[in-house]
Amino acid sequence: MGDGRRHIGVAERRARLALRQRLAGGARAGSPEEVGSSLVALHGTDPSTVFLAVGARLADPAKTVGVTERALYEDGSLVRMHGMRHTVFVFPAELTAVVHASTGVVVAARERAALLRDMAAAGAPDAAWLAEVEESALAALARRGQATAAELARDEPRLKERFVYAAGKSYEGVHTVSTRLLRVLGTEGRVVRGRPLGSWTSGQFRWAPAPAHPELDPAGAQAELLRRWLAACGPATEEDLKWWTGWRVTEVRRALAAVGAREVSLDEGTGYVAAGDAGPVAAPAEPWAALLPALDPTAMGWRQRDWYLSPGLRPLLFDRSGNVGPTVWWDGRVVGGWAQRPDGEIVWRVPPGEGTGRDAEAAIAAEAERLASWVGSTRITPRFRTPLEKELSA
Repeated sequence: MGDGRRHIGVAERRARLALRQRLAGGARAGSPEEVGSSLVALHGTDPSTVFLAVGARLADPAKTVGVTERALYEDGSLVRMHGMRHTVFVFPAELTAVVHASTGVVVAARERAALLRDMAAAGAPDAAWLAEVEESALAALARRGQATAAELARDEPRLKERFVYAAGKSYEGVHTVSTRLLRVLGTEGRVVRGRPLGSWTSGQFRWAPAPAHPELDPAGAQAELLRRWLAACGPATEEDLKWWTGWRVTEVRRALAAVGAREVSLDEGTGYVAAGDAGPVAAPAEPWAALLPALDPTAMGWRQRDWYLSPGLRPLLFDRSGNVGPTVWWDGRVVGGWAQRPDGEIVWRVPPGEGTGRDAEAAIAAEAERLASWVGSTRITPRFRTPLEKELSA
């Protein structure tokens, strides 16, 4: 580039994705902790996403469930908690303080204010009452170690208090104090999601006390989170960064300056990489295939996706809210989707025009067998259904 910026084209961006997202054969990880550290955050809204995302990246997927449950529920090396954009993610334990200070504090203040406002509008008890209830509930949780909302309500009956939300509106509903309060405590970093009530696909879960962590300076925490994300996902545009973090553009720019991010040229315009990361990255030795789950952090990692996702595939692979379904990848780009049928069979489709050949189809079929080998008799239904997934699973 005439302005001194290095241009990083689509081929190199796909090479970086393959290696840093642990998807190429030689880049696969040995543990879920390695996966979490490499990707920074795994989407945790759908519990099965975490396990499927880890399994797709482990060198030995047969041990996926056991080692991931160990990391989440025994060692606590991975923590499921609220993070960016008020979404539940799984983070490496060492990042919990960073996530809380960089994104959680602002969201938590907004959530608590909304709860108090909604309760006041419904004539429910006031803030002093709520403070008593939450301290009692936290004490009960500490005694139990882990508990469901129903179990906590047996210890602290005031959690069962109900109030009308948005009275007179088309979306009027009845909320319980436990549902809203536990969500607030989650965004405040005081409780986290614990072991599920059922299998690893279960959406019903227990709450647990959050691991202790220091209170960090928000600006410093934002810089650290952005530095880690750029190392995993760079280059990225300012729009990508603002979307992924949920921060204001002024916060993104301040964090970029704080970490000494390097400007590069992308096909979309200006992008950023971490300091010292502007040099060329070679492609993996062999082309690769992957079957990634709904809400996988790679498929959802960037706001601008044309460099790895054909616009024609979007209507098939995303729901109306922008949630991605299960995706099939070939050598750095999305080429189709997959699903599991009621009998357990893993099926996939690459629509015409995606430019795959026999080698790609053989590699994708092998990945489908690899996935089926460790999923076994478990049945997986994504929380957010997408057109191609619904069609394939019928």
